[in-house]
Amino acid sequence: MGCGSCGTKGADGKPSGCKSNGGCSSGGCNRMNVHDWLRNLPFSDPESNCRVIEVSFKQGSRKEFFRNTTLQYFEKGDLVTVEGVSGYDVGEVSLTGELVRLQMKKMGVAEDSPEMKKILRRSHEKDIESYQYQKSREQEVLARSRAIARQLNLQMKLSEVEIQADGKKATFFYTADDRVDFREMIKIFAGDFKLKVEMRQIGIRQEAAKVGGIGSCGRELCCSTWLHDFKSVNTTAARYQNLSINQTKLSGQCGRLKCCLNYELDTYLDALQHFPNDAEVLEVQRGRAILIKKDIFKNLMWYILPDNNKQYPLTIERVREIRMLNRQGQQPDELGAVELVGGKPKAIEPQFVDVVGQISLRSLERTQQRKRNEERRGQHVQQRQQQPRPNNKPGQPMGNRPPQGNQDGGKPQPPRNEQRPPQQRPQQGGQGGGRPPHNGPHKRPPQSGRPQGNKPGGNGGNKPPQSPSDHKD
Repeated sequence: MGCGSCGTKGADGKPSGCKSNGGCSSGGCNRMNVHDWLRNLPFSDPESNCRVIEVSFKQGSRKEFFRNTTLQYFEKGDLVTVEGVSGYDVGEVSLTGELVRLQMKKMGVAEDSPEMKKILRRSHEKDIESYQYQKSREQEVLARSRAIARQLNLQMKLSEVEIQADGKKATFFYTADDRVDFREMIKIFAGDFKLKVEMRQIGIRQEAAKVGGIGSCGRELCCSTWLHDFKSVNTTAARYQNLSINQTKLSGQCGRLKCCLNYELDTYLDALQHFPNDAEVLEVQRGRAILIKKDIFKNLMWYILPDNNKQYPLTIERVREIRMLNRQGQQPDELGAVELVGGKPKAIEPQFVDVVGQISLRSLERTQQRKRNEERRGQHVQQRQQQPRPNNKPGQPMGNRPPQGNQDGGKPQPPRNEQRPPQQRPQQGGQGGGRPPHNGPHKRPPQSGRPQGNKPGGNGGNKPPQSPSDHKD
């Protein structure tokens, strides 16, 4: 209920919007606040304007109407000094203009009532200082008064104390179940506090409105923010809405049934008009079906049979058909229950559209792609460094490259542009010699099959093979 500026706190920890810590001029922090929609609308006849002003006390805890007999124009949030009991009091203007007439009509107050008090003046510094001092005494007086009531063994609970701005009168609000004789307590109060005492009994709901709090719905209590007319609530309202009669869940902070049980009661009563009223019992071949609940959202009526505890949901049309057959003296074989998926009708899930992926920022995408590529390169280099390097054995080429062989399955060739270690070079010459050493790249022999230079006793290099007759010697 607070305004937007009240949500921001300053360096001192106090809200920056409302200097009075909860009673800013916007009215958002004020309890029982009423917004003046006709404030800026001009009127053709200024003389016909309402001369009555609504003034709130103790941050909206109490509101009264006062007649403006002065020529001053007051706006919402102004502090005014009004007539009190044998003195004066200071309040805050909560409503002016034509809406005051509507409020007076709603409260049943006549505009020309002679008992209506008057506004004396706009509050000056002396009035405000006295008002603030008396308000600072209220907590101390309340604690002392509770201790006195406990000493006198009075069955009552003091909930709030409101001291007049001039310090001549104090109003004590209390709750009690029975009649309380507090004459002795009033004498002690008058002697200790040096002021006139007024005892005012309130209900348990009015006490919850003055104390305030957060309800089970997560919002502030309705009685503290806008509700001022407390209607009676009974368990019949809960039965019409198919709510379980659980006193813990249905009770509010005041200990009574929640006022919000009456909010949707009219809607349920209108929906229940389409259901048959004389269908509490249905006669079938299996026995008597008894009605246990009505579901106005699905237009179903649930019945149970005496032979088991299973619940059978029936449509309104089927119930009317069975009821008509019973009036004719007939009993149907079955109830004709509706088949529900998993005991409940399959609800259609809402389709949500994800529009986050439809918005693309090219610059951010390029930056992210560049970062991903750099991470992949770093991981690849790290993996290659962590791989163990194989030991070079005789007959194997240097390095980590796999040996390369011929297409026909010949012996592997050493890698190009690499030199063999001195201990692995074949000897030159002889029948068993290999290729002559040279620095150029190796050439694949032109004929298919195994190269002749690799055969034992063959000529090395690219010389043609010898004929068989040469080996006879």
